[in-house]
Amino acid sequence: MESRLQKFFHLGAIGSLITLIIWCLAWELALAPLKPGGSWLALKAAPLLLPLVGVWKRDVYTLQWTSMMILLYFTEGVVRGWSDRGLLSAWLGWGEAIIVVIYFVCAIMYVRPYKKAAKKMARELLDKVKENTVP
Repeated sequence: MESRLQKFFHLGAIGSLITLIIWCLAWELALAPLKPGGSWLALKAAPLLLPLVGVWKRDVYTLQWTSMMILLYFTEGVVRGWSDRGLLSAWLGWGEAIIVVIYFVCAIMYVRPYKKAAKKMARELLDKVKENTVP
């Protein structure tokens, strides 16, 4: 059973993932595209659509691997925030990095109780094996 805090982190993960998808599309198609009229860089939002259903369904495995995959977007946000010449594009880069941090924290905090329970079960299993094999 999920606690209220876990529900909060789950909603935070979903919200920040959807926000990041919209943010990337708006950035590269309308707000500050690399080329006037939009750029193909908007396709960077496509990989974010793949884990959306798994995150929505609270799949722990999906939340684990996306917490690592999403760091690529953090890197892009920091690099573009630091190096883009346009003020709006730089701010959009920093905004992307902040959204990624929110997703990362929410995903890790949602998965944390499951990881603790899995470690506890593994420890108990090892203790049982040791009891039965050691004379």
